[in-house]
Amino acid sequence: MPDYDIIVIGAGINSLTTAAFLGQAGKKVLVLEARHQVGGMASTVEFTPGFKCNIIYDHNQWIDPRLLKKLNLEQHSLELKHPSILRTTLNQKGDHLRFYRDPVQTAQSISHHSGKDAENWISFTEQISKLTQFLEAIYAVTPPSLPNIGLEEALSLRSLTKPIFKQGSRGLVNFMRVAPMMMPELMDEWFESEFLRGTLATAGIQRITQGPFSAATGLNFLHQHVHCKGVIHNAHFIKGGTGQLANSLQKAALVAGVEIRLNTEVSAITTDNGFCKGIITNEGKSITADKVVSGLDPHSTCLKLVGAKNLSPVFRTQLNNIKFRGSTARIHFALKELPSIKGIQSDNMDSIFAIAPSMEYLERAYDCAKYGRISKNPYIEFSIPSIQNPEFAPEGKQVLSASVQYVPYQLRDPVWNDELKKNVGENVITMLEKYIPGFSNLIEDSALFTPVDLEVIFGMTEGNLNHGEMTLDQFFFMRPSISAAQYQTPIKNLFLCGPGTHPSGGLHGASGVNAAVEILQG
Repeated sequence: MPDYDIIVIGAGINSLTTAAFLGQAGKKVLVLEARHQVGGMASTVEFTPGFKCNIIYDHNQWIDPRLLKKLNLEQHSLELKHPSILRTTLNQKGDHLRFYRDPVQTAQSISHHSGKDAENWISFTEQISKLTQFLEAIYAVTPPSLPNIGLEEALSLRSLTKPIFKQGSRGLVNFMRVAPMMMPELMDEWFESEFLRGTLATAGIQRITQGPFSAATGLNFLHQHVHCKGVIHNAHFIKGGTGQLANSLQKAALVAGVEIRLNTEVSAITTDNGFCKGIITNEGKSITADKVVSGLDPHSTCLKLVGAKNLSPVFRTQLNNIKFRGSTARIHFALKELPSIKGIQSDNMDSIFAIAPSMEYLERAYDCAKYGRISKNPYIEFSIPSIQNPEFAPEGKQVLSASVQYVPYQLRDPVWNDELKKNVGENVITMLEKYIPGFSNLIEDSALFTPVDLEVIFGMTEGNLNHGEMTLDQFFFMRPSISAAQYQTPIKNLFLCGPGTHPSGGLHGASGVNAAVEILQG
C-alpha cells in the first residue's frame, strides 16, 4: 500500500494550492520542499543583514478567485493592500504618467500628454474588461486533448460560451483579433502619445523575452489584466510581503491535513512500465504514492527527475522544444533613507514605478537580448516594498527592489561571472540615477539575481519565471506540450501544477487550482 495518496513536489504558490485543495478533498497529501521555507518565487528573504525583500515578485496583478473563496485565505492572515497610485511611469522632466484604480483619474493624468488619448481612455478600459472575460473563462478549464476530443471534454468546455452569450460573436472575434497582435497594432487603434503607448506596452512584455513588436504580446497584455475588471496596470501588495501569500496557503494546507516537509529535495521520480510510483529523496529514501504532482517546470520534472530514458521519443522531443529563454533579473538595494523623485510626493512613493519612455525604447532593449547581449538601456520596474512593510528595513531606512529586462540567460560571447554581474548592477544604478538624483549615495548594499542565479536557487530552467515562454505557440492546449496540456503527463499518475502549465505565469494560483480539479476528477 502506498505511503500517501499524493506527493506534491515543491512548495511554491501552485504546489501549495494544489495540496490544500486535495487535502480538503480528504486525500493524504505530502508536500516536499528542497528549500528551508515555503513560497518558491513568492519567497521573502533577508538579502543583507537587517534588510528583507520579495525575491522575485513585489506585487500581484490578480489572484484566482476560486483559490481565495475555497481556501478562505483571509482567515489565514492574508491581507491585500492597494497603493494610492497603481503605477507611475517616470519622465526625467518630472511630468510623470500615473495610473489609478479610478479610470477618470487616470484619464486626467493622460490629458497632460494627450487630450485625445484621455478621451479614449474609458472606452479602452471597458474594451479590455470585455476581452479578458474570454481569458477568465479559458483559464478556469482544463485544455482539451487534441486531436481527439470526447463528449466529456466537450461538455467541460461549455463555460467558454458564457462570454460569447454575453458579448455575442463580435466579442469573440475581437478577442481572437487582439490576442495575436503585437502591441503597436493594439496601441494604433487607441492612442497617439508615445509615452502612454510605451507604458502600456510594458504589460505586453512583462517577464517574457519578447519585444512590443513581437506577435501575441497582445495576449500577454490581456493575461496581466485578467480578473482586474478593466483596471489597467492593476496591482495589490500583500501585507508582510509576497511570502505571506505562501504562508497563508501553508496554513490552509495544514488545516486540511496536508503534511509539509522542508529541506527535503527530490532526486528522482520512480516509474515502472510507464506508471509513476513515488519519489526518492536526496538522502536515498523512497516514498510511494498513488499520484505525484510536480510544481517544478516540465523540463526539470520530466527530463531530470523522471529521466529521458523513461520518456517516449515523442514526448522527449516536445519537452526539448519548449522555449524558456529567461531574461528578467531582480536587484534589491538597501538604502540609507527614502529616495526623492522629482514630481513625486513622499506619500505617493508606495506606487510601482517604471522606466519606459516609448515602445521603441522597449524594442531596442529587447534587440540586445535577441542577439545574446545585456541591454544597456533596459526596461526597469521598481517599487519600495519597505513602505508597505516597515519590517523590511531598519527604522529610517528603505528597500528598493527592481525587475530588469532584458538580462538574458544565454549570452552570445561572454559567460556569466561576478564581474559581469557587477557591471549589470552598476548599469541599473546609472539608469536609476537619471530619475533619482543621488541614488548611488543612498546605497548601503545590494543583491542581484540574474536568470542564472534564479535557475540555481529555484531550479527554474534558464531562469524563466513562467516555467516556459508565454507565447501563442505555448498557450492553452499546447502548454507545456500537446501531450501534457491536461496537467497529466504521458507517465501515468504523474501530474504537473506549476506555471509551466495552463494558464502560465504569475502568483495567481490558477494552474494549481486546475491541476487539483483534474486530479480529483481522474
